[in-house]
Amino acid sequence: HCESLHEMGYLERIRVPRTEVGRPEISYRLAPKAEALFPQAGAAFSLSLLQQMRQLHGSNAPEKLLLQYFQDLQNQWQNRIQRAKSLVEKATVLASLREKEGCFSRCSYDVKTGFRIEEFHHPMWAVFDAFPASILMELRMMEQLLGTKIERRVIPGGRAGPARVEFMIDTL
Repeated sequence: HCESLHEMGYLERIRVPRTEVGRPEISYRLAPKAEALFPQAGAAFSLSLLQQMRQLHGSNAPEKLLLQYFQDLQNQWQNRIQRAKSLVEKATVLASLREKEGCFSRCSYDVKTGFRIEEFHHPMWAVFDAFPASILMELRMMEQLLGTKIERRVIPGGRAGPARVEFMIDTL
């Protein structure tokens, strides 16, 4: 079914080449053509509210609101993540919590590149484009939750699929 929807333009296919023997991993996500089938007050609504906050309460108001959002998320997730015993377990719990917020995330390990959370979709990407300071706010929240340094990398799309974000987790 997914392949048929891909051929009709409703799904985008992401192939992740295998480093070991076996078939490549294939993931799907909604293509722009499918968005019309799922109307929502999403990014445009959020961006409009943030711009109105700027007009009503000053130039720093959107960033203050976004900072509060990430602090609230950190407070909500803190206990769940702290119950995990290892960094890998904590990152796995974090990826799961992010999934519930609408992200398409997974933990991954490679001998050459190390341990990371890969993100193929985030509902706030449009907000990050309009308010780049919020990228650092999210990153700092993740570092606080995991208790380690994280490097955020944007991996451009191409033949392998759309762009994704990798959060390289310092394990030492």
